[in-house]
Amino acid sequence: MMESALTARDRVGVQDFVLLENHTSEVAFIENLRKRFKENLIYTYIGSVLVSVNPYKDLEIYTKQHMERYRGVNFYEVSPHIYAVSDNAYRSMRTERRDQCMLISGESGAGKTEASKKVLQYYAVTCPASEQVQTVKDRLLQSNPVLEAFGNAKTLRNDNSSRFGKYMDIQFDFRGAPVGGHILNYLLEKSRVVHQSHGERNFHIFYQLIEGGEEDLLRRLGLERNTQQYQYLVKGNCPKVSSINDRSDWKLVRKALSVIGFSDDDVEELLNIIASVLHLGNVQFGGEDSGNAYITTDTQIKYLARLLGVDGSVLKEALTHKKITAKGEELMSPLNQEQASSARDALSKAIYGRTFTWLVNKINDSLAFKDDSFSSKNASVIGLLDIYGFEVFQNNRWEESNCGLYYSIALLCFQWEPVQYFNNKIICDLVEEKFKGIISILDEECLRPGDASDITFLEKLEDTVGGHVHFLSHKLADGKTRKVMGRDEFRLLHYAGEVNYSVNGFLDKNNDLLFRNLKEVMCMSENKILTQCFDREELTDRKRPETTATQFKNSLAKLMEILMSKEPSYVRCIKPNDAKQAGRFDEVLIRHQVKYLGLMENLRVRRAGFAYRRRYEVFLQRYKSLCPDTWPNWDGRLVDGVSTLVKHLGYKPEEYKLGRSKIFIRFPKTLFATEDALEVRKHSLATKLQASWKGYSQKSKYRKLRHSAILIQAWWRGILARRRAQRRREAADTIRRFIKGFMYRHQPRCPENEYFLDYVRYSFLMKLHRNLPKTVLDKSWPTPPPALIETSEHLRKLCMQNMVWKYCKTISPEWKHQLEQKMVASEIFKDKKDNYPQSVPKLFVGTRLNGEDINPKVLQALGTEKMKYGVPVTKYDRKGYKARARQMLLTGSSVFIVEDTKLKQRIDYSALKGISVSSLSDGMFVLHVPCEDNKQKGDVVLQSDHVIETLTKVAICADKINSININQGSIKFTVSQGKEGIIDFTSGSELLIAKAKNGHLSVTAPRLNSR
Repeated sequence: MMESALTARDRVGVQDFVLLENHTSEVAFIENLRKRFKENLIYTYIGSVLVSVNPYKDLEIYTKQHMERYRGVNFYEVSPHIYAVSDNAYRSMRTERRDQCMLISGESGAGKTEASKKVLQYYAVTCPASEQVQTVKDRLLQSNPVLEAFGNAKTLRNDNSSRFGKYMDIQFDFRGAPVGGHILNYLLEKSRVVHQSHGERNFHIFYQLIEGGEEDLLRRLGLERNTQQYQYLVKGNCPKVSSINDRSDWKLVRKALSVIGFSDDDVEELLNIIASVLHLGNVQFGGEDSGNAYITTDTQIKYLARLLGVDGSVLKEALTHKKITAKGEELMSPLNQEQASSARDALSKAIYGRTFTWLVNKINDSLAFKDDSFSSKNASVIGLLDIYGFEVFQNNRWEESNCGLYYSIALLCFQWEPVQYFNNKIICDLVEEKFKGIISILDEECLRPGDASDITFLEKLEDTVGGHVHFLSHKLADGKTRKVMGRDEFRLLHYAGEVNYSVNGFLDKNNDLLFRNLKEVMCMSENKILTQCFDREELTDRKRPETTATQFKNSLAKLMEILMSKEPSYVRCIKPNDAKQAGRFDEVLIRHQVKYLGLMENLRVRRAGFAYRRRYEVFLQRYKSLCPDTWPNWDGRLVDGVSTLVKHLGYKPEEYKLGRSKIFIRFPKTLFATEDALEVRKHSLATKLQASWKGYSQKSKYRKLRHSAILIQAWWRGILARRRAQRRREAADTIRRFIKGFMYRHQPRCPENEYFLDYVRYSFLMKLHRNLPKTVLDKSWPTPPPALIETSEHLRKLCMQNMVWKYCKTISPEWKHQLEQKMVASEIFKDKKDNYPQSVPKLFVGTRLNGEDINPKVLQALGTEKMKYGVPVTKYDRKGYKARARQMLLTGSSVFIVEDTKLKQRIDYSALKGISVSSLSDGMFVLHVPCEDNKQKGDVVLQSDHVIETLTKVAICADKINSININQGSIKFTVSQGKEGIIDFTSGSELLIAKAKNGHLSVTAPRLNSR
């Protein structure tokens, strides 16, 4: 509420200027604006008028949550906002059934266009919606980027300045849903098409097309992606603007055209026209010796003929000649270079201006409500008017002279209060009065025969209105004033200050004539849009076209008629600085705007009555705590309660008045004193309320807890009792079925034993689930019941297969190779040789000899044969059994016995007849070779500390797994051809190898407990 913000007024100011104590001081007014602007509070009221300061940055105050906060809420219950004004107008339209309008005014760059967008967005989000209504909402919102592209431009003061006046009607049905709309445009700044001041740009659409258009599109239109190539775009010398992204804006415009309902053909024709304007600007003229103009750029004519759908030769002639009708005869008069350039520019302005009007009409068609059951007469309307700002430039031209609109609308604010203010109607009459006003004199000078010029127009002004107290020219001024006025200028003394106008170009821009033969060419166009823009009836109408000033005056009169039929709401927009910088507050600039917007006069009007007014119930509800008689409640009439309250507060009779339903307080200081007293009172009230509430809440909480505890206890006791009874019944049934099942357990399955049998099966399966083997070596398995013996065996096999499968998946190739060797060893030696069990946990190695253990000469002698395994062995001579240290090397094809650097013996695997080894724990083994082989002298007797590993490697390499013989007691071997030797094996305490007396080799092996 407004009152709640008064406590922070020293820091953030007051949110309604009516509450300013020194309301007549412009300094106090601007200081209040400064305080709020510094705190990012850009909105302030003057009564029901909203003052908005452009922050030049994004503020998080336009979200859907903010919209809902202002929806359906009383105007003063929330802080000032454009949404509050929008909602107030909407609710007034619904409840009073009267059309509303919102007048948004301010100079260029003050944020008028953005304010209009926020109003549209608010209605789009908060109003009732259906599928059809949503389409209208989308089109209303999407009309903005289209109109901005074709009607807005970058100026010195605003990067997105509206260069046309726009009035939009939003139509609502009986439910308050937006069902249609209509846009009225007036006074498009057509001269911008052909000329821009330094630092300004042409209309946005030209740059958007060139920067964002697809390559194929530009090629079809004959355009290049370079704005510097077009004469109409280089005069302002400002092709790029940091705050504008033409490429992304182009995409928005194309999407918006689609949403509004433009067909592909419409868009193609429209872009043809935009491109043709650029090509027209590049049409250049030369001069003949006779002074007649001729076209030097035939390429542009070809493009224009194709884009406009006209005959190129006819267009070329129309640009260099004008048609004159004299005594019923039509003559073609050649133009000089200057005239031809003017004709070209006039055609460009006419094409663009009429196309813009067609565009607005096309948007209106898409916004029109198409339901036959809906009558527009029964529709309620909210109008949005984006007013031209009153701006004073160093050099004020024709466009700045059209200020009558602002004057007339400004009068709407001040016609109902007898307050002293500058009545600007005298300026309106000076400009618009019939036969005597500036517009009438300008039209007369344009129409009269003879050599009329801007200077003759100024002279006629001096003769006609020279005696007016608010008109001054160089000729009529005193010597001091003449020093600051040019001879081609006149001055109007507005209420906002003195403004000089240069008359240069007044007549040309007011005439804005298009030669007849150019109209004829356009009427023959095959472009569907131009055929609607240039009506053939114009060719038969001999009446002189209305001047620009007259057109504007008529559109103003039509607009005033519309506005006077509606209930107005006002939004005054202020630009804080010319540099468009966030946080910068230019006091001089703002003081000027406050003056010409009439804000001080508006404030005086509001304060001429009472600064504060509230309904009795609202006032009493807020301040009743300040009086013992009204606190905590007042039971009598509201007016009596308010009267009692203000008497207790000591209000003087001149400080307030009591109406039928409201109290009126004249002075803000009275309200401030009351608000300060309320702030002091709040502390004691808060303490009492806290104590009372804490006591009440704790007692209530205790009673609720006690009652709840009793209920919960009773309920829980019942639950527990019922559960115990249920468990006892279930337990008895279970025991009964279990005993009966046990009695019938040996019989076939029947109802008596099915529970018992199922339980036994379930118990076994659960026990098995808890005690499954963890490894492949774990052979434990629970004993199954008789009915599950077969099932148990299947499960056991599946479990073992699963564990084996899992184990196999996890082993590496190296470990697999190790296991394969161990499997071979197991197949050969398991349960056959005493020292086999000791070898099982020991891993087999790749070789027992490293590279440095083998003499390089031996490796050289091996040649290409790769050694697969090497081990140190002891060789026993076949005759004397003398032990000799040797190395045994295994390759892919042979076994080599090596002594230091010599290969003593080579045994090919194919020649190896067999291998003999004892069953004891010794490391002796014999390699049997054929005696017939001259290379072999006999079998080889060897001893190895790693006999299991060595023989496994030999068996694998020689593929002699089945050729290893494990003997008990003795081994016979061939000493030489026809002669045998014997090795005797016995068990003992330690390993002994020696030649026995009988000539045998005696081997005593230590006993092991493995078998």
